[in-house]
Amino acid sequence: MNEFRPGLEGVVAFETEIAEPDREGGALRYRGVDIAELVGHVPYEKVWGLLVDESLESPMPDPEPYEPKSLTGNAPSDLQAETARLSSEWNLRKLVDIEPEEVRDDLARLSAQMMSIVAKSAAVHDGREPAPDDVVEQGQTAAEKFLLRWRGEAEPDHVKAIDTYWICTAEHGLNASTFTARVTASTGADAGAAMSAAVGALSGPLHGGAPARVLPMLDEVAATGDPEGYVRDLLGRRGRIMGFGHRVYRAEDPRSRILKQAARELASPRFEVAEALEEAALAALRELKPDYVIATNVEFYSAVVLDVAEVPPALTPAMFATARVAGWSAHILEEKRTGRLIRPSARYVGPASRSIASVG
Repeated sequence: MNEFRPGLEGVVAFETEIAEPDREGGALRYRGVDIAELVGHVPYEKVWGLLVDESLESPMPDPEPYEPKSLTGNAPSDLQAETARLSSEWNLRKLVDIEPEEVRDDLARLSAQMMSIVAKSAAVHDGREPAPDDVVEQGQTAAEKFLLRWRGEAEPDHVKAIDTYWICTAEHGLNASTFTARVTASTGADAGAAMSAAVGALSGPLHGGAPARVLPMLDEVAATGDPEGYVRDLLGRRGRIMGFGHRVYRAEDPRSRILKQAARELASPRFEVAEALEEAALAALRELKPDYVIATNVEFYSAVVLDVAEVPPALTPAMFATARVAGWSAHILEEKRTGRLIRPSARYVGPASRSIASVG
């Protein structure tokens, strides 16, 4: 029996060729390629191809015609329900019964459709009909088509903001949702089941929802004009400054660096407040824990960049899911090729053997 580690922190469960978060060096590489070389040079759909097929010339396809059965306007819930429904709507076969090439094709169809579902749900939330296909087809990239389907228009700055965010968050190793996708795939379930399971794991606020909690902090700092006082008061109440610290990186989160630059280039109206809060928070955290590196993480400037694109905070978990379809697809396919059921052990720490009479 191996040593027990709460949360499985530091436990190596898989070997993967997909992504390498450089713990000490502050870099993130997709199949060896630094994400800094991808952002602004290739669109998200080609990054999907890099992660899934190890090729920039094998992009995620456009979604095929499909009308979700019942959209509520709650995008995270709609995405999980509709993705699960696609398993039966498309009669997806179990991973254990098909070849990797067929799994890849199912994942490509699902990835494209999942983006479409979120855009349509966002339109329903806004009280609009999703744009028809002839409008969406005018877009050149997945980000532009997403915005066209959602709003019927796509401003260039909004396209850049979403494309940058998607690329930065497309994959990040064995996080909670990716682990869930791999566990589900290891059972031989179909690709839709694995993808919808991943969406469910992403719905919790501790994984993927943090950007929604950053903007209220920025609003409070903007109102008071005192970032140092805000941080001092929050830490004094043992509160948590959202967007700082990461369980993987012991250096700067490279995604934060890229997103911060994007926020600056896009002239975010929140940039100055965000930078002031960041400086105050980092200084306070260094003083509080001088021997422990706590740096800005991806969530902090994700919130600022998505705000440029006028993405409401409640939609951020679904936006994270649309980004992560690339990473999930790559891991599901890698797990299919592994072909081994994931079955970790648990250490029993309950009562010793006893009679039923001793139970109150």
